[in-house]
Amino acid sequence: MDNVHLQTSLHAVLRTRQEYLDALAELNIHTVEHLLLYLPRTHEDLSQMQTIRSAPLYEKVSIRGVIENIKLVYTRSKKKIVTALFTDREGECVEVIWFNQPHIKRMLKDGDEVALTGKLVENHHKVRFQSPAFEKVQQQNLLHAGRLVPIYPSHGIAGSKWLREKIALLKEYIDEIPETLPEDILQEEHLPKRSDAIRAFHFPDKPEEVQAARDRFAFEELFDIQKRALERKQQWQSQKDERLCITMNPDLIKTFFASLKFTPTKSQKIAIYEILKDMEKDVPMSRLLEGDVGSGKTLVAVATIAHTIAHGGQCALMAPTEVLAKQHAITVSRLLMSFYNYCTKKDLPPFVTISPCHGEGFCKSKIVTNHHGLIPQDDTSFPLSTISLLTGSTPASEKESIKTKLKNGTIDLIIGTHALIEDSIQFKNLLLVIIDEQHRFGVAQRSRLEEKGSPHVLAMTATPIPRTLALTAYGDHDLSVLLEKPGNRKDIHTKVVAPRDRPIIERFIDKEIEEGRQVFVVCPLIQDSQELDTKNVQAELSRLQSTFSNRSVTSLHGRMTPKEKEKIMQSYKEKKFDILVSTSVIEVGIDVPNATIMIIEGAERFGLAQLHQFRGRIGRSDHKSHCFLFTTNPAQAKSARLKAMETHHDGFKLAEIDLSIRGPGELLGYRQSGIPDTLRESLLNPILVMRARRAAEKYLKMHKFRNIWHSS
Repeated sequence: MDNVHLQTSLHAVLRTRQEYLDALAELNIHTVEHLLLYLPRTHEDLSQMQTIRSAPLYEKVSIRGVIENIKLVYTRSKKKIVTALFTDREGECVEVIWFNQPHIKRMLKDGDEVALTGKLVENHHKVRFQSPAFEKVQQQNLLHAGRLVPIYPSHGIAGSKWLREKIALLKEYIDEIPETLPEDILQEEHLPKRSDAIRAFHFPDKPEEVQAARDRFAFEELFDIQKRALERKQQWQSQKDERLCITMNPDLIKTFFASLKFTPTKSQKIAIYEILKDMEKDVPMSRLLEGDVGSGKTLVAVATIAHTIAHGGQCALMAPTEVLAKQHAITVSRLLMSFYNYCTKKDLPPFVTISPCHGEGFCKSKIVTNHHGLIPQDDTSFPLSTISLLTGSTPASEKESIKTKLKNGTIDLIIGTHALIEDSIQFKNLLLVIIDEQHRFGVAQRSRLEEKGSPHVLAMTATPIPRTLALTAYGDHDLSVLLEKPGNRKDIHTKVVAPRDRPIIERFIDKEIEEGRQVFVVCPLIQDSQELDTKNVQAELSRLQSTFSNRSVTSLHGRMTPKEKEKIMQSYKEKKFDILVSTSVIEVGIDVPNATIMIIEGAERFGLAQLHQFRGRIGRSDHKSHCFLFTTNPAQAKSARLKAMETHHDGFKLAEIDLSIRGPGELLGYRQSGIPDTLRESLLNPILVMRARRAAEKYLKMHKFRNIWHSS
């Protein structure tokens, strides 16, 4: 074809009906290059041509032979049937029949040599080929049989057979596809060129070529992601500042550990060490702390906060919701109060002095170590330092006061929501930013907070993420992982429940409430949906109020204002309600130790990672806790995915299962549209992820060297 290139429109190249081009356009396929880059999802091995005698019944096979006596007949019910005799190369003959495909009579004629692909079936002791696909045997290679046949993701009328035929017409332009990986990386990683990999996808000679092509594209995707992540990290850490150097104070950390009522886990100690070593550098830290529900991330954060304030710096802790922000404020203050009380009891020079804080239920604290070590307790040259809470519902007058104190350095730790990223918020000496539930904030939101002084950044997530996915999704962060849970956390009895067993569970719930326990009920929706046959909060609230008429039942959902949510959660914590019906807003951070039962309605609509987060809202006391997963229909109660919740309590193991089933998008909290299948597969291959990361690191190092060399 003359004057055709990769950017030529398919309208100008393909002779086909407009509806086929429209189907491709819906997939954003408009040019020759677009179509060549539309890769098959799998391949069907039809490379071995069978004979009629050797072909097994009811299995898909390809047989080469000649069509004879083809004719169109009508049944008594006026249905159209095409029949023919098919003779293979051994002279064996079998009847072929096509139902409701009269056009085949026009496409085939007696004497045509074809390859038929389909199943041989037996009917009334007679074997025949039933509705096989066919391809005429000509001089060129077969497309639909006699080879590894690519199977493409179909869209509308654009099926695999049509796509194979059209891509074959464009085969000669594959060599024009540009390379995207550096030549030295191709050689070091033993990867095929991009054009060769694309050819192997569409026209493979053997399975090994397909696998090599998949590995190449998976590596390419991972390399690109890692390179961009490392570039962001380099950019972030290019902002050198001696002010950021915080010398590790072992005495402070040892005393803090001693003040606790429990022994920190080995993972917590390692994470704190990794973080504090990062903070000794003159470049901003960028670290992700990930751990399962109840693994003790808050303790790690508080140790880091105390260490930073002792150095004279300010800290900011940003949470995704107002309820969680306030909970953090209370927890942090209690830990610091315990720290101070321990120092007082042991007659030690205190690292922290405390005075009561009115109104919010948390404390003001004073770190009384300076840059060089401890200072006397009676030293009054340092003003009282405070922990403050700033959210969207903070009164305007109080907000202005907080802004002033942040700017003049009176406040050492500010805890809040997205309100912390307002342009009007300024700090005197912000050295540490902690972002809880990292993936719930957009990149722009995180950047706006981080830019307030280029501080050290510690991101935290309670969503266990397989290391391969963490390195991919958060490649611009170093990684600390809490693998253990404190000894006081117990496994939660979990059961997948069919709808018919609901009365049994409800009797159990009533018994638990009678003994003083509380119940969470999670529904996928707020209100009724005509499209989805699943439970919703409004209907379930009404049903439970009727079923448990002698119990107090309330609801919580995302359409409520922060103040409404806070009021309900506080009332629930104070045991004013026995049952709380909610949407997924209770997924993160809600701490109600007295709640021992979690009911999840429509459990099949949630990913394993999210189900595990829901389950983590209970099991926070000495009482035995139970999680019941209700399904919409009985068949779903046997789902292997949901059954995994019964047998696995390790969030990291569940995350790996979730990744293999639902893909990386679900695990990170966003839908996976646009995430290629090759990336999903590659994330299960830790060796490939590490290869891509090392290659990206080496590439950026060499690229930086070349820039310096050429600029000198």
